[in-house]
Amino acid sequence: QVQLVESGGGLVQAGGSLRLSCAASGSTSSRNYMGWYRQTPGKQRDFVARISSGGSTYYADSVKGRFTISRDNAKNTVNLEMNFLKPEDTAVYYCQYTHAGGSRDYWGQGTQVTVSS
Repeated sequence: QVQLVESGGGLVQAGGSLRLSCAASGSTSSRNYMGWYRQTPGKQRDFVARISSGGSTYYADSVKGRFTISRDNAKNTVNLEMNFLKPEDTAVYYCQYTHAGGSRDYWGQGTQVTVSS
């Protein structure tokens, strides 16, 4: 089992910035993917960004150029730096962990991000 704990959500005005963090613990492995998804009420959970243990990054088109994902492998943490936030970025953000080659996704409890116009 892998446990994920997110932090850093909150309320910010449009154009502002927030930083989300997620710490993984438990049965983690050296080769893995960690990422962020987001969800609004009544909608599916959407991909935001992902980073491999080797440092390869992937972003949703909607956040490219505004969000930056990074990680500290020694601490098993992943961060999401969110800049130039828009009201449409408002959602619950979930941290995700997957072992490389694994089929199971682990999820954090979610953290609310609210961007006011």
